[in-house]
Amino acid sequence: MVAELSALQQIINALTGLNGLPAVIIECFVTTVYTSLGGFRVSFVTDNVQGLMVVLLLVIGVITVGVETNIDRSLVDSSGLLNASLLGWQLIYILPVAILTNDFFISGFWLRTFASKTDKDLYIGVGIATVAVTCILTLVGASGLLAAWSGVWPGDPPQEGSIAFFLLLEQLPAWVIGIVLVMVVSLSTAAFDSFQSAMVSTGSNDIFRNKLNFWYIRAAVLLIIFPVVVVALKSPSVLQIFLISDLVSASSIPVLVIGLSDRCYWWRGFEVVVGGLGGILTVFLFGLVYYHGDAKLAGNLILLEGGLYADDWSVFGAFLAAPVGGLLWGFAAFALRLAVQYMQARRRGHRFDALDRLARSAPPQEYYTGGVGGGSAGLGDDDQSELASESGVIDTKPGKFF
Repeated sequence: MVAELSALQQIINALTGLNGLPAVIIECFVTTVYTSLGGFRVSFVTDNVQGLMVVLLLVIGVITVGVETNIDRSLVDSSGLLNASLLGWQLIYILPVAILTNDFFISGFWLRTFASKTDKDLYIGVGIATVAVTCILTLVGASGLLAAWSGVWPGDPPQEGSIAFFLLLEQLPAWVIGIVLVMVVSLSTAAFDSFQSAMVSTGSNDIFRNKLNFWYIRAAVLLIIFPVVVVALKSPSVLQIFLISDLVSASSIPVLVIGLSDRCYWWRGFEVVVGGLGGILTVFLFGLVYYHGDAKLAGNLILLEGGLYADDWSVFGAFLAAPVGGLLWGFAAFALRLAVQYMQARRRGHRFDALDRLARSAPPQEYYTGGVGGGSAGLGDDDQSELASESGVIDTKPGKFF
Protein backbone atom coordinates (compact mmCIF):
# COMPACT_ATOMS: atom_id res chain seq x y z
CA MET A 1 0.00 0.00 0.00
CA VAL A 2 2.84 2.35 0.83
CA ALA A 3 4.60 1.60 -2.45
CA GLU A 4 1.41 2.08 -4.46
CA LEU A 5 0.66 5.51 -2.98
CA SER A 6 4.30 6.56 -3.13
CA ALA A 7 4.48 5.64 -6.82
CA LEU A 8 1.28 7.56 -7.58
CA GLN A 9 2.46 10.79 -6.02
CA GLN A 10 5.90 10.50 -7.62
CA ILE A 11 4.41 9.92 -11.08
CA ILE A 12 2.01 12.86 -10.78
CA ASN A 13 4.87 15.06 -9.66
CA ALA A 14 7.10 13.88 -12.53
CA LEU A 15 4.45 14.33 -15.25
CA THR A 16 2.82 17.56 -14.07
CA GLY A 17 5.07 19.10 -11.44
CA LEU A 18 2.08 19.21 -9.07
CA ASN A 19 1.86 17.92 -5.53
CA GLY A 20 0.56 14.36 -5.58
CA LEU A 21 -0.99 14.50 -2.08
CA PRO A 22 -4.54 15.48 -3.21
CA ALA A 23 -4.64 12.57 -5.68
CA VAL A 24 -3.44 10.17 -2.96
CA ILE A 25 -6.13 11.34 -0.51
CA ILE A 26 -8.90 11.11 -3.11
CA GLU A 27 -7.79 7.61 -4.13
CA CYS A 28 -7.81 6.40 -0.50
CA PHE A 29 -11.29 7.88 0.05
CA VAL A 30 -12.82 6.47 -3.13
CA THR A 31 -11.40 2.96 -2.71
CA THR A 32 -12.46 2.86 0.94
CA VAL A 33 -16.04 3.79 0.06
CA TYR A 34 -16.62 1.33 -2.76
CA THR A 35 -14.76 -1.59 -1.15
CA SER A 36 -16.82 -1.08 2.01
CA LEU A 37 -20.03 -1.21 -0.01
CA GLY A 38 -19.10 -3.90 -2.52
CA GLY A 39 -16.50 -6.02 -0.78
CA PHE A 40 -13.96 -8.12 -2.61
CA ARG A 41 -16.24 -8.68 -5.60
CA VAL A 42 -15.75 -5.05 -6.54
CA SER A 43 -12.02 -5.69 -6.59
CA PHE A 44 -12.57 -8.37 -9.24
CA VAL A 45 -14.41 -5.82 -11.39
CA THR A 46 -11.69 -3.20 -10.99
CA ASP A 47 -9.10 -5.83 -11.90
CA ASN A 48 -10.76 -6.08 -15.32
CA VAL A 49 -10.57 -2.30 -15.60
CA GLN A 50 -6.93 -2.48 -14.55
CA GLY A 51 -6.13 -5.01 -17.26
CA LEU A 52 -7.82 -2.85 -19.91
CA MET A 53 -5.97 0.24 -18.75
CA VAL A 54 -2.63 -1.58 -18.87
CA VAL A 55 -3.24 -2.63 -22.47
CA LEU A 56 -4.33 0.86 -23.52
CA LEU A 57 -1.41 2.45 -21.68
CA LEU A 58 1.05 0.15 -23.40
CA VAL A 59 -0.48 0.72 -26.84
CA ILE A 60 -0.39 4.50 -26.46
CA GLY A 61 3.04 4.38 -24.86
CA VAL A 62 4.57 2.20 -27.57
CA ILE A 63 3.15 4.26 -30.43
CA THR A 64 3.98 7.68 -29.02
CA VAL A 65 7.40 6.70 -27.68
CA GLY A 66 8.25 5.12 -31.01
CA VAL A 67 7.25 8.27 -32.89
CA GLU A 68 8.41 11.03 -30.52
CA THR A 69 11.52 9.64 -28.76
CA ASN A 70 14.89 10.36 -30.31
CA ILE A 71 17.73 8.01 -29.39
CA ASP A 72 21.20 9.54 -29.02
CA ARG A 73 23.37 6.71 -30.35
CA SER A 74 26.43 8.08 -28.59
CA LEU A 75 24.73 7.37 -25.26
CA VAL A 76 24.21 3.70 -26.08
CA ASP A 77 27.88 2.81 -25.68
CA SER A 78 28.72 5.40 -23.05
CA SER A 79 25.87 4.29 -20.77
CA GLY A 80 27.38 0.83 -20.39
CA LEU A 81 23.91 -0.67 -19.94
CA LEU A 82 24.59 -3.37 -22.53
CA ASN A 83 27.84 -4.48 -20.92
CA ALA A 84 28.12 -7.46 -18.59
CA SER A 85 28.45 -6.46 -14.94
CA LEU A 86 28.65 -7.99 -11.48
CA LEU A 87 25.24 -6.55 -10.64
CA GLY A 88 23.68 -8.07 -13.75
CA TRP A 89 24.79 -11.57 -12.78
CA GLN A 90 23.68 -11.01 -9.19
CA LEU A 91 20.21 -9.95 -10.33
CA ILE A 92 19.73 -13.32 -12.04
CA TYR A 93 19.45 -14.72 -8.51
CA ILE A 94 18.12 -11.71 -6.57
CA LEU A 95 15.08 -10.85 -8.69
CA PRO A 96 13.57 -14.37 -8.95
CA VAL A 97 13.98 -14.93 -5.20
CA ALA A 98 12.62 -11.49 -4.31
CA ILE A 99 9.64 -11.58 -6.68
CA LEU A 100 8.66 -15.22 -6.13
CA THR A 101 8.71 -15.06 -2.33
CA ASN A 102 6.99 -11.67 -2.30
CA ASP A 103 4.17 -12.99 -4.47
CA PHE A 104 3.63 -15.69 -1.84
CA PHE A 105 3.50 -12.92 0.73
CA ILE A 106 0.72 -10.92 -1.00
CA SER A 107 -2.73 -11.84 0.26
CA GLY A 108 -4.43 -10.69 -2.94
CA PHE A 109 -2.87 -13.54 -4.91
CA TRP A 110 -4.05 -16.12 -2.39
CA LEU A 111 -7.57 -14.68 -2.39
CA ARG A 112 -7.75 -14.93 -6.17
CA THR A 113 -6.33 -18.44 -6.09
CA PHE A 114 -8.98 -19.69 -3.68
CA ALA A 115 -11.67 -17.79 -5.59
CA SER A 116 -11.08 -19.97 -8.67
CA LYS A 117 -13.97 -22.36 -9.30
CA THR A 118 -11.73 -25.25 -10.38
CA ASP A 119 -8.03 -26.02 -10.71
CA LYS A 120 -8.47 -25.92 -14.49
CA ASP A 121 -9.75 -22.34 -14.30
CA LEU A 122 -6.79 -21.46 -12.11
CA TYR A 123 -4.27 -22.98 -14.55
CA ILE A 124 -5.87 -21.19 -17.51
CA GLY A 125 -5.86 -17.87 -15.67
CA VAL A 126 -2.25 -18.26 -14.55
CA GLY A 127 -1.20 -19.25 -18.07
CA ILE A 128 -2.84 -16.22 -19.67
CA ALA A 129 -1.45 -13.93 -16.97
CA THR A 130 2.07 -15.32 -17.44
CA VAL A 131 2.09 -14.50 -21.15
CA ALA A 132 0.54 -11.06 -20.61
CA VAL A 133 2.84 -10.09 -17.74
CA THR A 134 5.92 -11.24 -19.68
CA CYS A 135 5.01 -8.98 -22.59
CA ILE A 136 4.16 -6.06 -20.32
CA LEU A 137 7.35 -6.30 -18.29
CA THR A 138 9.46 -6.58 -21.43
CA LEU A 139 7.98 -3.39 -22.88
CA VAL A 140 8.05 -1.43 -19.62
CA GLY A 141 11.55 -2.68 -18.78
CA ALA A 142 12.87 -1.56 -22.17
CA SER A 143 11.62 1.95 -21.42
CA GLY A 144 14.44 2.33 -18.90
CA LEU A 145 17.00 1.78 -21.65
CA LEU A 146 15.18 4.19 -23.96
CA ALA A 147 15.02 6.83 -21.23
CA ALA A 148 18.77 6.58 -20.62
CA TRP A 149 19.68 6.58 -24.32
CA SER A 150 17.45 9.54 -25.12
CA GLY A 151 18.93 11.63 -22.32
CA VAL A 152 15.66 11.80 -20.36
CA TRP A 153 17.01 9.83 -17.41
CA PRO A 154 18.42 10.56 -14.87
CA GLY A 155 17.38 14.13 -15.63
CA ASP A 156 17.92 17.35 -13.71
CA PRO A 157 17.37 17.00 -10.81
CA PRO A 158 18.12 13.24 -10.94
CA GLN A 159 15.01 11.06 -10.79
CA GLU A 160 14.48 7.50 -9.58
CA GLY A 161 14.99 4.84 -12.24
CA SER A 162 11.72 3.20 -11.14
CA ILE A 163 9.73 5.94 -12.94
CA ALA A 164 11.86 6.00 -16.11
CA PHE A 165 8.84 4.92 -18.18
CA PHE A 166 6.89 7.97 -17.07
CA LEU A 167 9.88 10.26 -17.58
CA LEU A 168 9.74 9.14 -21.23
CA LEU A 169 6.05 9.91 -21.40
CA GLU A 170 6.70 13.36 -19.93
CA GLN A 171 8.35 14.34 -23.23
CA LEU A 172 5.20 13.53 -25.19
CA PRO A 173 2.38 15.92 -26.18
CA ALA A 174 0.16 17.26 -23.40
CA TRP A 175 -2.92 15.32 -24.56
CA VAL A 176 -1.00 12.06 -24.26
CA ILE A 177 0.14 12.97 -20.75
CA GLY A 178 -3.48 13.68 -19.78
CA ILE A 179 -4.61 10.25 -20.97
CA VAL A 180 -1.67 8.61 -19.21
CA LEU A 181 -2.56 10.32 -15.93
CA VAL A 182 -6.10 8.99 -16.08
CA MET A 183 -4.81 5.50 -16.74
CA VAL A 184 -2.21 5.71 -13.98
CA VAL A 185 -4.82 6.75 -11.42
CA SER A 186 -7.12 3.94 -12.59
CA LEU A 187 -4.30 1.41 -12.33
CA SER A 188 -3.28 2.60 -8.88
CA THR A 189 -6.87 2.57 -7.64
CA ALA A 190 -7.47 -0.97 -8.93
CA ALA A 191 -4.34 -2.21 -7.17
CA PHE A 192 -4.96 -0.29 -3.94
CA ASP A 193 -8.49 -1.63 -3.47
CA SER A 194 -7.12 -5.18 -3.72
CA PHE A 195 -4.71 -4.44 -0.86
CA GLN A 196 -7.54 -3.01 1.22
CA SER A 197 -9.78 -6.02 0.60
CA ALA A 198 -6.94 -8.40 1.36
CA MET A 199 -6.21 -6.66 4.67
CA VAL A 200 -9.88 -6.84 5.66
CA SER A 201 -10.08 -10.52 4.75
CA THR A 202 -6.83 -11.36 6.55
CA GLY A 203 -7.83 -9.45 9.67
CA SER A 204 -11.33 -10.90 9.81
CA ASN A 205 -10.57 -14.54 9.04
CA ASP A 206 -6.93 -15.15 9.96
CA ILE A 207 -6.42 -12.87 12.95
CA PHE A 208 -9.83 -12.67 14.65
CA ARG A 209 -11.21 -15.97 13.25
CA ASN A 210 -14.51 -14.29 12.27
CA LYS A 211 -15.28 -13.43 15.91
CA LEU A 212 -15.14 -9.64 15.46
CA ASN A 213 -17.76 -7.61 13.66
CA PHE A 214 -16.77 -7.07 10.04
CA TRP A 215 -17.18 -3.30 10.20
CA TYR A 216 -14.70 -3.04 13.06
CA ILE A 217 -12.12 -4.65 10.79
CA ARG A 218 -12.88 -2.14 8.05
CA ALA A 219 -12.59 0.71 10.56
CA ALA A 220 -9.18 -0.61 11.65
CA VAL A 221 -8.02 -0.76 8.02
CA LEU A 222 -9.22 2.82 7.55
CA LEU A 223 -7.12 3.93 10.52
CA ILE A 224 -4.10 2.13 9.10
CA ILE A 225 -4.40 4.13 5.87
CA PHE A 226 -3.47 7.39 7.63
CA PRO A 227 0.08 6.33 8.59
CA VAL A 228 0.37 4.59 5.21
CA VAL A 229 -0.21 7.93 3.45
CA VAL A 230 2.34 9.67 5.67
CA VAL A 231 5.00 7.01 5.07
CA ALA A 232 4.26 7.00 1.33
CA LEU A 233 4.82 10.74 1.06
CA LYS A 234 8.06 10.50 3.02
CA SER A 235 9.41 7.46 1.18
CA PRO A 236 12.44 8.37 -0.92
CA SER A 237 12.15 5.40 -3.29
CA VAL A 238 9.41 3.03 -4.38
CA LEU A 239 12.05 0.41 -5.11
CA GLN A 240 13.39 0.51 -1.56
CA ILE A 241 9.90 -0.11 -0.16
CA PHE A 242 9.55 -3.20 -2.32
CA LEU A 243 13.06 -4.37 -1.45
CA ILE A 244 12.35 -4.26 2.29
CA SER A 245 9.20 -6.35 1.84
CA ASP A 246 11.12 -8.66 -0.52
CA LEU A 247 13.76 -9.28 2.13
CA VAL A 248 11.13 -10.02 4.77
CA SER A 249 9.32 -12.43 2.46
CA ALA A 250 12.60 -14.10 1.44
CA SER A 251 13.15 -14.82 5.13
CA SER A 252 9.64 -16.04 5.90
CA ILE A 253 8.28 -17.80 2.83
CA PRO A 254 10.79 -20.71 2.55
CA VAL A 255 9.94 -21.89 6.06
CA LEU A 256 6.26 -21.24 5.43
CA VAL A 257 5.92 -23.34 2.27
CA ILE A 258 7.29 -26.39 4.07
CA GLY A 259 4.08 -26.50 6.06
CA LEU A 260 1.99 -26.46 2.87
CA SER A 261 3.10 -30.01 2.06
CA ASP A 262 1.10 -32.88 3.53
CA ARG A 263 4.33 -34.81 3.95
CA CYS A 264 5.58 -32.16 6.38
CA TYR A 265 2.62 -32.50 8.76
CA TRP A 266 5.07 -32.26 11.66
CA TRP A 267 5.92 -28.63 10.79
CA ARG A 268 4.36 -26.09 13.16
CA GLY A 269 3.81 -22.35 13.38
CA PHE A 270 6.63 -22.12 15.93
CA GLU A 271 9.17 -23.06 13.26
CA VAL A 272 7.68 -20.56 10.79
CA VAL A 273 7.85 -17.66 13.23
CA VAL A 274 11.35 -18.48 14.48
CA GLY A 275 12.56 -19.11 10.93
CA GLY A 276 11.18 -15.84 9.61
CA LEU A 277 12.67 -13.77 12.41
CA GLY A 278 15.87 -15.79 12.25
CA GLY A 279 16.22 -15.01 8.56
CA ILE A 280 16.18 -11.27 9.27
CA LEU A 281 18.67 -11.79 12.11
CA THR A 282 20.89 -13.75 9.75
CA VAL A 283 20.95 -10.78 7.36
CA PHE A 284 22.13 -8.62 10.24
CA LEU A 285 24.79 -11.16 11.22
CA PHE A 286 25.95 -11.33 7.61
CA GLY A 287 26.18 -7.53 7.62
CA LEU A 288 28.33 -7.60 10.75
CA VAL A 289 30.74 -9.99 9.08
CA TYR A 290 30.70 -8.22 5.73
CA TYR A 291 31.17 -4.74 7.22
CA HIS A 292 33.78 -5.88 9.75
CA GLY A 293 31.64 -5.45 12.85
CA ASP A 294 29.93 -2.16 11.91
CA ALA A 295 26.47 -2.57 13.49
CA LYS A 296 25.07 0.56 11.84
CA LEU A 297 25.90 -0.61 8.33
CA ALA A 298 24.60 -4.08 9.18
CA GLY A 299 21.30 -2.55 10.32
CA ASN A 300 21.11 -0.44 7.17
CA LEU A 301 21.52 -3.61 5.14
CA ILE A 302 18.25 -4.95 6.57
CA LEU A 303 16.54 -1.79 5.29
CA LEU A 304 18.64 -1.89 2.09
CA GLU A 305 19.49 1.77 2.52
CA GLY A 306 21.99 1.53 -0.33
CA GLY A 307 19.29 0.32 -2.73
CA LEU A 308 19.49 -2.61 -5.10
CA TYR A 309 22.18 -1.34 -7.44
CA ALA A 310 25.24 -1.77 -5.25
CA ASP A 311 28.69 -2.40 -6.69
CA ASP A 312 29.53 -5.05 -4.10
CA TRP A 313 28.18 -8.31 -2.66
CA SER A 314 26.10 -6.76 0.13
CA VAL A 315 22.63 -7.01 -1.45
CA PHE A 316 23.35 -10.40 -2.98
CA GLY A 317 24.56 -11.66 0.40
CA ALA A 318 21.46 -10.29 2.12
CA PHE A 319 19.10 -12.11 -0.24
CA LEU A 320 21.14 -15.28 0.13
CA ALA A 321 21.38 -15.06 3.92
CA ALA A 322 17.64 -14.42 4.36
CA PRO A 323 16.21 -17.71 2.97
CA VAL A 324 19.16 -19.89 4.00
CA GLY A 325 19.24 -18.41 7.50
CA GLY A 326 15.47 -18.70 7.79
CA LEU A 327 15.58 -22.41 6.96
CA LEU A 328 18.45 -23.06 9.37
CA TRP A 329 16.69 -21.23 12.20
CA GLY A 330 13.44 -23.02 11.34
CA PHE A 331 14.96 -26.49 11.56
CA ALA A 332 16.82 -25.50 14.74
CA ALA A 333 13.48 -24.43 16.22
CA PHE A 334 11.98 -27.73 15.07
CA ALA A 335 14.72 -29.69 16.86
CA LEU A 336 14.34 -27.55 19.99
CA ARG A 337 10.56 -28.05 20.05
CA LEU A 338 10.89 -31.81 19.68
CA ALA A 339 13.49 -31.94 22.45
CA VAL A 340 11.32 -29.93 24.84
CA GLN A 341 8.19 -31.95 24.05
CA TYR A 342 10.10 -35.22 24.44
CA MET A 343 11.37 -34.20 27.86
CA GLN A 344 7.87 -33.11 28.88
CA ALA A 345 6.44 -36.45 27.77
CA ARG A 346 9.10 -38.37 29.72
CA ARG A 347 8.56 -36.27 32.82
CA ARG A 348 4.77 -36.65 32.74
CA GLY A 349 4.82 -40.29 31.71
CA HIS A 350 2.92 -39.62 28.47
CA ARG A 351 3.54 -41.00 25.02
CA PHE A 352 5.68 -38.78 22.80
CA ASP A 353 3.24 -37.71 20.07
CA ALA A 354 4.90 -34.64 18.60
CA LEU A 355 5.48 -36.45 15.29
CA ASP A 356 1.99 -37.94 15.05
CA ARG A 357 -0.12 -36.91 12.09
CA LEU A 358 -3.07 -34.78 13.17
CA ALA A 359 -6.42 -36.39 12.40
CA ARG A 360 -8.22 -33.33 11.10
CA SER A 361 -10.62 -32.67 8.27
CA ALA A 362 -11.77 -29.39 6.80
CA PRO A 363 -14.00 -27.26 9.05
CA PRO A 364 -17.69 -27.10 8.16
CA GLN A 365 -19.17 -24.18 6.27
CA GLU A 366 -20.40 -22.65 9.54
CA TYR A 367 -16.77 -22.11 10.53
CA TYR A 368 -16.29 -19.56 7.75
CA THR A 369 -19.69 -17.91 8.07
CA GLY A 370 -19.65 -17.29 11.80
CA GLY A 371 -20.86 -20.63 13.17
CA VAL A 372 -18.08 -22.85 14.50
CA GLY A 373 -15.36 -20.58 15.78
CA GLY A 374 -17.22 -17.54 14.49
CA GLY A 375 -19.16 -16.70 17.63
CA SER A 376 -21.79 -14.75 15.68
CA ALA A 377 -24.33 -17.58 15.56
CA GLY A 378 -24.81 -17.56 19.32
CA LEU A 379 -23.23 -20.97 19.92
CA GLY A 380 -21.40 -21.64 23.15
CA ASP A 381 -18.14 -23.56 23.41
CA ASP A 382 -19.92 -26.85 24.16
CA ASP A 383 -22.31 -26.36 21.24
CA GLN A 384 -19.43 -25.57 18.93
CA SER A 385 -17.50 -28.67 20.03
CA GLU A 386 -20.60 -30.84 19.51
CA LEU A 387 -21.20 -29.37 16.04
CA ALA A 388 -17.53 -29.85 15.18
CA SER A 389 -17.54 -33.50 16.22
CA GLU A 390 -20.74 -34.16 14.30
CA SER A 391 -19.16 -32.76 11.14
CA GLY A 392 -16.10 -35.00 11.51
CA VAL A 393 -13.70 -32.31 12.70
CA ILE A 394 -11.31 -33.69 15.29
CA ASP A 395 -9.45 -30.44 15.77
CA THR A 396 -11.25 -27.27 14.75
CA LYS A 397 -8.10 -25.18 15.04
CA PRO A 398 -6.54 -24.21 11.71
CA GLY A 399 -3.14 -25.43 12.90
CA LYS A 400 -0.96 -25.98 15.93
CA PHE A 401 1.67 -23.47 16.96
CA PHE A 402 3.67 -25.97 19.01
